[in-house]
Amino acid sequence: MGELEDAVMTRVWQWNRPVTVREVLEDLQQDRSIAYTTVMTVMDNLHQKGWVRREVEGRAYRYTAVSTRAAYSAALMNEAWSKSDNPAAALVAFFGMMSPEQREALQAAVRMVGGEPVPNAAEEGDSTEEGVASPEAEAEAEAEGAVRRGDSDLVEGEVPAVVDPDLAEDAVPGEGPLLDQDAVHGDHPADGRTSSGR
Repeated sequence: MGELEDAVMTRVWQWNRPVTVREVLEDLQQDRSIAYTTVMTVMDNLHQKGWVRREVEGRAYRYTAVSTRAAYSAALMNEAWSKSDNPAAALVAFFGMMSPEQREALQAAVRMVGGEPVPNAAEEGDSTEEGVASPEAEAEAEAEGAVRRGDSDLVEGEVPAVVDPDLAEDAVPGEGPLLDQDAVHGDHPADGRTSSGR
């Protein structure tokens, strides 16, 4: 994902609701000079790549993220790790770059995947308000519950893609934009589209 695509997606993820090109444009213009048509093109590209879904409302489209930023980040990490000729060394180097807070988050994630109890998000300070878990913490808790209940199709070592439940009916298991490596790179072999729209 390019720098401008990331800036647009950051807003779509933060707002966590259907957004228009105009809303994204106005927010981006607080940081930089940018044209409406540029934002419109970027959002159309994101739609064609499978990162956002759009629906017509009046004379405009409203765009919604197909999955979370956490799922996107997980896909990037998995892609980078899988390309290493020495995955263990890559992980050691990656862990060495982590802050203490990041290491604690990683340890909690490993405990979760291993089926061990994970401290409550409110106890850990991972909350948006007093005692209210952040959306990321809620998604992690839901994933943990699914694995424990056996409701999950995860294979050991697989990174779960967190998908908005309202958008899940459009997803094809194993072929969502964060699980399909071609989609990560902007190519859609199933329908012949590429990041250039051809």
